[in-house]
Amino acid sequence: MIDHNCDWAILVLKMLDLEPIPGDILPYEMYLEGRSMRRLNLGIWIVAVFGLGLGCVGCNLPAEPAEVESINDSLEALATSSATVEASLGPAHTLTPSVTASRTDAPVMTYTAWPTHTIIPSVTPSPTITPTTTITPSPTFAFPRITVSMQANCRYGPGTAYLYAHGMYPGDGGTVWGRNYSGTWLWIQPDNITYQCWIAASVVEIEGDIFTLSVAPVRLPHSPYYYPPENVEARREGDTVTVTWSRVPMTDDDFRGYLMEVTVCLNGNLVWMAVHTNELFYTFTDETSCDSDSGGLLYAVEKHGYTDPVDIPWP
Repeated sequence: MIDHNCDWAILVLKMLDLEPIPGDILPYEMYLEGRSMRRLNLGIWIVAVFGLGLGCVGCNLPAEPAEVESINDSLEALATSSATVEASLGPAHTLTPSVTASRTDAPVMTYTAWPTHTIIPSVTPSPTITPTTTITPSPTFAFPRITVSMQANCRYGPGTAYLYAHGMYPGDGGTVWGRNYSGTWLWIQPDNITYQCWIAASVVEIEGDIFTLSVAPVRLPHSPYYYPPENVEARREGDTVTVTWSRVPMTDDDFRGYLMEVTVCLNGNLVWMAVHTNELFYTFTDETSCDSDSGGLLYAVEKHGYTDPVDIPWP
């Protein structure tokens, strides 16, 4: 039997099954230092075990052949393990750490191209040329002209029944703008005033044709100071018609009588006339042979103008 020293030696041999620590796990310096120490320890363990083995052999002689064979096998296995360890460790060499530089790539800038716009030229249609019609100007109408041949009164209406508006003297001129129906009175614009009035054709010399002009309406100046006549009546006796009215109160200085503009039937035709009176009645000749009705207007007159007219109830 082998004593306990031999058992301990065998236990040490089993503990020699060591594996090298990879150098890529530990730091490089620790790896080299550990490797040298393992080699030194291995040598020490081999010598110690070998010595112990010899001691066991010497101390326990004679040994059993089987035990000797077992010791030999252990020693052979120890040698083989040592060779395997040496082979695995390999020759010492210097490891150069591989340093991989960390590179921060610059960001790649992506440029988005501006969209390409296709410019379609706008087509401006050519203007349609409309031929210009040649207008032949009409001859400028020339209003007749008058020259006063004797002193005369220019009035607000076509007749002596109307108020005086402006005094005209020989040599005074004016432009004729209209006429009455018969052409015996002319509506003129005197050269020396800014308003129009009526003058008798018999007191002026006329240049031009007054009958190219229209019959002008009568425009009387209005008086706001007095009321029109009241109680206006008309009575017929045969071919005569008498018109009556009440007096309009006004001062003697302002009083200028009464004006009537009437249309009566004479010789089968309607005739327009204007009459003035200071009385409160007036009698007209008015035949009944005309197809159209007669009639008229009545005004009270003061020096500034005429009141509103009153319709005469013609019989």
